Amino acid sequence: MDVEGGRRVFNRLGPSSSSDYGNNNNDKQQKVCFHWRQGKCTRYPCAFLHSELPTSSSNGKRAHQGFGVEDNYRGGGGLRRSGVYSFNKSNTWGRVQSQQPGSSSSSSNRTVVKKIEKVCNHWVQGSCKFGDNCKYLHKWSTGDCFTLLAPLEGHQMAVTGIALPSGSDKLYTGSQDETVRVWDCQSGQLAGAVNVGGAVGCMLSEGPWVFVGLTNLVKAWNIQTPTELTLNGPVGQVYSLVAGNGLLFAGTQEGTILAWKFNVAANCFEPAASLKGHTLAVVTLVVGGNRMYSGSMDHSIKVWNLETLQCIQTLPGHTDVVMSVLCWDQFLLSASLDKTVKVWAATEAGNLEVTYTHTEEHGILTLCGMHDSEGKPVLLCSCNDNSIRAYDLPSFSERGKIWGKKEVRSIQIGPGGLFFTGEGSGQVRVWKWSAEATATS
Repeated sequence: MDVEGGRRVFNRLGPSSSSDYGNNNNDKQQKVCFHWRQGKCTRYPCAFLHSELPTSSSNGKRAHQGFGVEDNYRGGGGLRRSGVYSFNKSNTWGRVQSQQPGSSSSSSNRTVVKKIEKVCNHWVQGSCKFGDNCKYLHKWSTGDCFTLLAPLEGHQMAVTGIALPSGSDKLYTGSQDETVRVWDCQSGQLAGAVNVGGAVGCMLSEGPWVFVGLTNLVKAWNIQTPTELTLNGPVGQVYSLVAGNGLLFAGTQEGTILAWKFNVAANCFEPAASLKGHTLAVVTLVVGGNRMYSGSMDHSIKVWNLETLQCIQTLPGHTDVVMSVLCWDQFLLSASLDKTVKVWAATEAGNLEVTYTHTEEHGILTLCGMHDSEGKPVLLCSCNDNSIRAYDLPSFSERGKIWGKKEVRSIQIGPGGLFFTGEGSGQVRVWKWSAEATATS
């Protein structure tokens, strides 16, 4: 975000060559007026644009058949790696942009059936007789901002982990049915299945490694070599995995966070530390900068220094299980079964405090941050009513919803606007952000 003459404007990412925008003899600067986007601009004429810039083309790249994962994908994604958007404290959180006076989101006055936000069971079974006049939804999403590309069938129980390793054209999914399935991203077909001997609690891909959290251990597979390792030490189910500062961390059922370090010479992971502090299971971990954040069934979040591996702060804001934590820019986002998403920001003293709270109607299971087809930051929020809400950040204005047969336990980002969801039904779905047409007055 630039500040020019005390007037805030957004730089719109996209082609900057003169052939794209610059040869139109228009005196307006090629930036969108910040005040116009909030419906508050009072200047006429205004030096900045009162419309969105055109979106860039697809550069002529042709996606593979199947998921469309390109060969040069190197993993990553998510909001914490972007570093593009920066907002000061709480001044923009939860502020919904106003609609322009006189504009309308509807292109006609035709009568439409008001839908109840529930997927029609008869439509799912292929037997609904009402067609477009049915009061229930005949689609798996609302908002027209994402498209369902493919369902991946095979798991018999809840999908609790999804991993897309860097440099690989294979998608790995783990389930409570005690299997890890491997899918070919180019064809969308099952490439293999491994019985891991226990319910999968979580999965993580880091470099060439795929880690699978099981009961009392972690499996590690190197997809570039035939190496398979077993990491012992956890007590009970491993619910969460994260890598940071050269270490692998596992959140366990007993409340301990275990750490391993890879020994290159011995080609193994060696125990490095045991982090104690939580009194119940650690169900979510995330690394941001030189900090690790852990969320637990004891309703707390703990902040760990990755250099000293010491707990430096406990955040007691939630009143139920902390199911998911996410780093975005200088903020920490946390979600809980208490039906809230809390946004934490650092004070001048360096401690984290809640700067904004977003409330849902249902308990929240997981968060996933990504960017839409235009590069704007979006938060995917999975709730225990079998839905995923998509919100613009930082306004928390709703973009759309995804509905599942059962609750969505895991979400994984892919390249090119792809993302994957794993449901309690055992189904994995492949989604893609759609290029949305900008409404004009």
